[in-house]
Amino acid sequence: MKLAIIGATGFVGRQLVTEALSRGHHVTAIARHEKDLPKEDNLTLALGDIADEQWLQQQLAPQEVIISAFNPGWAEDNLYEKFIRGSKHILHAVEAANKKRLLVVGGAGSLEVAPGVELVDTPQFPDAIRAGAKGARDLRNILRDESNLEWTFISPPAMLEPGKRTGHFRFGTTQLLMDGDAPAKISVEDLAVAIINEAEKPEHIRQQFTVAN
Repeated sequence: MKLAIIGATGFVGRQLVTEALSRGHHVTAIARHEKDLPKEDNLTLALGDIADEQWLQQQLAPQEVIISAFNPGWAEDNLYEKFIRGSKHILHAVEAANKKRLLVVGGAGSLEVAPGVELVDTPQFPDAIRAGAKGARDLRNILRDESNLEWTFISPPAMLEPGKRTGHFRFGTTQLLMDGDAPAKISVEDLAVAIINEAEKPEHIRQQFTVAN
């Protein structure tokens, strides 16, 4: 397939590029800076600003599936506003490019820890990343009102770490997955496997899902 990965040099985006290339897909890596992306025949670098919606539309037009791992950066000031503004630029460009299939990498903050209570709204949630997590949660809510997009919102578990690619994990929907009394975890490599699996064989159209080991 032809895949566009937005935020391709980030923590999750970089692993998505690696996983997609390993399966023979043609990847357009959309990012602000090149960083350490590999030089491969199936990889096209598209360096630019997603705020330029016309430019972004041009990058998305040839694609079959779009995956957004966009995040302005956890240390950014006004992170919530930047997250929502950037996400809306992406949605506008997807619509203008007449694309339907969009996978969005969200966060664990939008997962429920009790009926009607999401992790980001609990006192235990770290204040340092609360603004970004609320942005991701509100983007999920925006997607729920989208009737034209075939969107999927993927939430990692509470613990997302570098590790090994095993290809083995369990699925959940909107509830935080646990490992006994502790929050469950997954490697970023296995999260990428789950996301590219969904890109290849959609099973969660207009749904949120989560995975964990």
